[in-house]
Amino acid sequence: MRIEIITTPNDALKESGFGSLNACRSVLAATQQMGYRVRLNVCKTEDDLYDIVRRKPELVILAVKYIPINHKDKLQTGDIWLSDYFDRHGINFTGSSRAVLEFDSNKVLAKTHLTNKGIKTANYFIAVPGQYKKASELPITFPLFLKPLDAANGNGIDDLSFASNFSDYESKVASLFSTFNQPVLVEKYLDGREYTVAVIKIRHDELMVSAVEVIPPASANGLRILGAKAKKDNSETLIEIDDNDVKSRVTALAIDAFNTLGVRDFGRIDIKTNKNGECFFIEANLVPGMTAGSSYFPEACELAHAFTYDKVIELLLTGGLARVASTIPPNIQPDPHHTLAAAI
Repeated sequence: MRIEIITTPNDALKESGFGSLNACRSVLAATQQMGYRVRLNVCKTEDDLYDIVRRKPELVILAVKYIPINHKDKLQTGDIWLSDYFDRHGINFTGSSRAVLEFDSNKVLAKTHLTNKGIKTANYFIAVPGQYKKASELPITFPLFLKPLDAANGNGIDDLSFASNFSDYESKVASLFSTFNQPVLVEKYLDGREYTVAVIKIRHDELMVSAVEVIPPASANGLRILGAKAKKDNSETLIEIDDNDVKSRVTALAIDAFNTLGVRDFGRIDIKTNKNGECFFIEANLVPGMTAGSSYFPEACELAHAFTYDKVIELLLTGGLARVASTIPPNIQPDPHHTLAAAI
């Protein structure tokens, strides 16, 4: 079976997907270890993508959601969403459709969709500078938490994201709007604990769920905010959830969010609690980081199930490989040695 991994230079992206080229090389090595013929592609142009289509691999592993390019006519610029592109060309790909991936890129879209389905998420509103003139006009009372609408990896999030008064709120809205050139997501601040949940759809639509707690480093003012600096420095800590009741509630919410968003193959769901322990959906990461030794997705799987990195990648490819097998006549099915063992 021929498999190709598709990525693009990360410096052109808001959302880095699996991560750096080294992360993609780790995915490459793990997939080769399974016995498949695998090729890693760093795509910058539409021609790069079409070269892959011409080779007709049985599966492409999408390490990013899109590539930003200049179109051939030179009159347009924009993004090519890889799930759309390979779907149009009849090439099997890992992960979710473009419509579902929008829930990853647009936090409000995901929150609205889940709220309409009865799934709890922190109360929120969208703001631009000058929209509200005083605290009494705000749709939600303080304390508030402010962040970019679609940035990933904690970008735009720091101690100043926590606003306890109108002056702090105005300052952070202005800063985020200037930096990201888009409206700002403002949420009710949740003062409980933070969790991340890796979810993989395996055989017969069974879900392998790995829920762990994330503990950000304490800042000078005593807040624990999971921002860009903490993620870049890897200064946060992931630990097992030792309270079975909490673990059950976090897991149930993650599964509900995963299924309600219509996620295919895999995804990571972030959850936070208030001081009373109520769980709230925060966001979905549907092309999660895969850096060995630091990314939340493989780390959560290791903590929750003692899976090695190679095992996580093996499970991650279950859905994509099953779609290949379902289209191959029984007499030429892949060697059983190379099919995925059921998760333990």
